[in-house]
Parts: sequence; structure tokens; C-alpha cells
Amino acid sequence: MKRSPSKECSVNAEDGYVRMFLRGRPVTMHMPDQKRDSYRLDHKGTLPEHKLKLQWVYGYRGRDCRSNLYLLPTGEIVYFNASVVVLYNVEEQQQRHYLGHNDDVKCLGIHPDMVTIATGQVAGTSKDGKLLEGKMLPPHVRVWDSVSLNTLHVIGMGVFDRAVTCVAFSKSNGGAHLCAVDDANDHILSVWNWQKEKQLADVKCSNDSVLAAAFHPMDADLIVTCGKSHLNFWTMDGNTLTKRQGLFEKNEKPKYVLCVAFAENGDTITGDSSGNIYVWAKGGNRISQVVAKAHEGGIFSLCVLKDGTLVSGGGKDRRMVLWDHDYNKQSEMEVPEAFGPVRAVTEGKQGGLLVGTTKNTVLTGSFPDTLNPIVQGHTDELWGLDIHPSMEQFVTCGQDKQVHLWDTNSHQPLWSKTTEDPGRSAGFHPSGAVLAVGTMTGRWLVLDTDTQDLVYMHTDGNEIISNVKYSPDGNFLAVGSHDNFVYIYAVTENGKKYSRVGKCTGHSSFVTHLDWSVDSQYIVTNSGDYEILFWEASSGKHVTSMDLVRNVEWATSTCVLGFSVFGVWPDGADGTDINAVCRSHDSSLLASADDFGKVHLFSNPCSQPRAPSHTYSGHSSHVTNVAFLHDDSHLISTGGKDTSILQWVVA
Repeated sequence: MKRSPSKECSVNAEDGYVRMFLRGRPVTMHMPDQKRDSYRLDHKGTLPEHKLKLQWVYGYRGRDCRSNLYLLPTGEIVYFNASVVVLYNVEEQQQRHYLGHNDDVKCLGIHPDMVTIATGQVAGTSKDGKLLEGKMLPPHVRVWDSVSLNTLHVIGMGVFDRAVTCVAFSKSNGGAHLCAVDDANDHILSVWNWQKEKQLADVKCSNDSVLAAAFHPMDADLIVTCGKSHLNFWTMDGNTLTKRQGLFEKNEKPKYVLCVAFAENGDTITGDSSGNIYVWAKGGNRISQVVAKAHEGGIFSLCVLKDGTLVSGGGKDRRMVLWDHDYNKQSEMEVPEAFGPVRAVTEGKQGGLLVGTTKNTVLTGSFPDTLNPIVQGHTDELWGLDIHPSMEQFVTCGQDKQVHLWDTNSHQPLWSKTTEDPGRSAGFHPSGAVLAVGTMTGRWLVLDTDTQDLVYMHTDGNEIISNVKYSPDGNFLAVGSHDNFVYIYAVTENGKKYSRVGKCTGHSSFVTHLDWSVDSQYIVTNSGDYEILFWEASSGKHVTSMDLVRNVEWATSTCVLGFSVFGVWPDGADGTDINAVCRSHDSSLLASADDFGKVHLFSNPCSQPRAPSHTYSGHSSHVTNVAFLHDDSHLISTGGKDTSILQWVVA
């Protein structure tokens, strides 16, 4: 039931406040004196003149997806992260983006024409974040043109159950068919005439997880699937698929068959969790050759190069091995430990290789040289974000215990540092010389931004540190915690020395957001139970007189509750729907990060109920944070479960 606007929001002009309700709780927001007489609830907000355009996606999804990295004839490499498929020209340092998906992309297949691409996604939410008729948007496959980025066909809406985890085009009949595997209990394998969007056949593939599915390059009616304790050869006859199981006979049967490739002569090659490479003679389901213990631990990827040699990539041992036509070892190299096990291998330019890793990195190189990272990202839930006060840089920290300082022009980390505890929040000192990092354990640390040296470390409580924010004059640091307190420190020696001067006590729930006043005298905080409280910075004393603070100018606007921002809240919102807001430095724009994977751009101030916004997709799960660069030229947004960082041009 929709409440009438009067119940939803009310104004008390005499006392100078607006009241809104979140989950039935009243939230009282005091307005500045100059608004008291003129403010009207029914005044219509306007859309901002500026818009956002996605410019860069940081990171790659290697932690739980496979076979998702290819080189296109355009010279671009194609891969995905969150709900975006990225086409990245490394030489020109440019990305293009296919944005047709509305939730996590899980698989990618390239047509033999090397232009048409198929990508499959999980069940998603609709554009405005609302669930469609109570149901999520069904998982499906999108077939699109990698030159124009136009969607050509949408396949399997309402057919797939949970997520499409494997997708591949046929090779030998001009790529007329497409196969897909659904991540439902029965792991249904289906074959489609994708141009007619018509299903030709389907069959229950396996009770266990299916990790790969591929058409045989010389036989359009033969599909090979593999996964947990199985390797199956499927023959398609009309609309039936008949299975022959791969027979391991006297050879060790692996727990998982992890990947499949095809030799020039039509043999099938598999890599498994025991580190063995098995060769299956063309057309048969028996092993014709064994390379035992090719790797220590699992083989996550196999790639047959144009010259017919084979590259295998190891999980546990992080080794890349080159094999000749007779499967003799030719050369090997190792992926540095920092970048993690091999996830996907494909042929790059001029005999080079492209390697995706489980730590969400893409590397390039060739035997027997070193591998260099060209794409890096976080590997776990990501919340911490702050912008450098004067340079085109920003910092992120996540639960993967990584702190990265990024350069927005080269899109590479200037440095990365591993911390002992998972990170949750970050904040630059106004000088840019140091940066504070709050962790999930109550510990917070200060790093020198040039040397990455640990300058200071302290623990306040044992809960999440949701906020670390320096005062505009650089003389104080406020540390907001999930233990309901804000700890205030005096800062001296340009951010090298700290002494506690106050503790803000008064919230009855965890502190979620905080802002400093322009003159560094006051702090405003939000909490998990939708309270807005004000504090005297130098002492931590609770300010109860609204007349003291209603006209205060705030240096930043990151609190999600307050008179200047409450218009970002949608109809009937749960108080957790908006994770972050940020005002542009010129005060004309307000961005928000919501729980439905959307970034919104509003006009600032945003003081009318349900203000209009431009809405942008790209993230797949909750968007955790947003921040404008120091010159307002770009907006950075971070994803929670999708661990991605998106860089938007403000145009």
C-alpha cells in the first residue's frame, strides 16, 4: 500500500524541519534558516544537467568464472566484470563496454566469425531495481555484435532456471548453433538455433557442477561437457542428445575434469584436478595418451595455439607450461604469487599469451619471459573508497586485505599493500601525505602515501570501522565504529602523530556515515537506526541545540540522511537501500549508490521527496560507495559482491 505523500513526508516550518519515515521510523531533518519560509514539499526537483558515461572498469572476474578471456581481430581483449562485458584495447588504453546485461555475467563465447559474442547472466533485477512482479528477471543469454555493440538476440528468457554458466558456439557449421548449460540442480544442457532464438534440444547433463561445454571443431553434432567427476560426449540427432561417458579405464579418475580443448587433428584434450592431461582420440571416448602429473594440483585452463602447440595453466602451482605436438614439455613459466592461480589462457598478439587469474588479474607475456599485469582488481567485498585531495588518484580497500592506490589515467595501481585485517574504509589527509584505513576488526592504520610505510596503528573497540575521515584543516581524525561510538584524534606532524581527544557517545546503533563542517568544528553522523546526531569535534560532546548546527556548512555530504540529501530515498524504502551518497566539489551534483546495483545522479541539494535522477547500471550487486574526483571530472563507484570499481566521466 502506498502512503500518501503527507504521511510519507511532512514539513514543520515553524520549527524548521522535514520529517520522513524509513520502515515506520520518523527521521527528523532540520533545514537551514534561509529555507524555512520558502521550502515547499510539493516543489518538483529537476534532473541534473550533467550525465555519467562509463569510461573504465577496473578488474576482471576470474575468481569463479572460466574461459572468459579472448583476443578479438580488432586488437581488443574481451572479458567481463560485474554486469559489464569489457572490450579493452591495451595499446590505445581504451575500453568499450557492452551494457546489455542487468546482473552478473558468468560466461562468454565467441562465434567463429570472431565478431559475434554470446554472454550468459544470472537472475537479475530490473532497471529501476524493482523486482518484476515479485520475480527476478530470468537468467538468459545475449548474442551481440562486438563492433557495433548492438544486441542481436536474447535467448532463453524463462527457460533457464538459475544462471547460465557455460555458453559456446558451434564451429564447423558456420556457428549456426549455440549450446548453454544452466546452473540448476539438473544442469540442463540446451542447444539453440540462436538466429531464430529457437531451442533445438535439451538434456539433463549431470547432478554435479558442469564447468565447461564446447562443440567439437570438426563435428557440429558433437558437444563435450566436463565437470565434477564426469566427462561426457554428447551426440545430437534431430532434437535428442545422446551421451557417451569418457572412460578412464586403468587411468586415475579425477574428482573434477576442469577444462577441455581440441587438438588440430580433432583429438579432445582434458585437464583435471589431479594435474593430469588426458588426450581422447577423435570421435572416441577412450584415452589415447596420458601426460601424468603435468601440474602439481589442478589444471584450470588449456589453450591450443595457432601453431598447434598446447599451453596448460595450473591452479595450485601457478605454472604455465608449453607442450609440443607430441605433448613433450617445451618451456614453462610461473605466475607471480601476488596474482594468484591461472584461470584462463588464450593466445594474444604475435604469439604472446593472455592469462586471467583467480585473483581477478589479467596478465600478458610470452614463454619463457615474465608475465606483466594489464588488468588488476579486488577479489572480495569492497567498501573502502576515498579520493586524493589534489591528484587524479583514488584509494580502495576491501575484505581481501588489499589497499590499492589507483591512477585514474593509467588505470593501474600506483601501489598495492596487504594489511593484516580486511579493510572497510579509507580517508586521505587533506595534504595527501598520509591515508587512514579502517578495518573490519576495530583496528585502523595510517599509511604514508609515497612510501606505503605504516605510520601509525591503533585499535578502537573490536567492531567494523565504517568511517575514517580527517577534518578539512587536517588537525583531527574521526573514526566511526560499529560499536556505536566515534573516536576523535588530534593529528600533528602532518598526519604522523595521533592522540585521542574525544569519544562521541549517544548513538544506540552502529555509526554508518559521518561528515565534517567546513570550519572543522562540528561532525554530523548517521547510524544504523536512522539517527542524525551532531557533535562538537574538539571534545566529542553531543550537540543538542539544533539552532547551533542548522546553518553549519558541511565540507562533504556523505551522510545518507539529512535535509540536503533525503530526496535520494525511493518510495517505501528500507533504510538500507542507499549505501552511500557523495556531493560534487562544486556542489551542483549528488551521486548515490544503492542496493540494486545502480548509481544515481541527482541535482544538489536534493531536498524534495523522491527527486528525479539519471540512473546507471554496470555493477551487479549492491553498490557500496561513490566519490567524485577532486576536480569533479569523474565519479568512482565501488561494488560489493562484484568487487568491481567503475570510473564514470561526468559529462
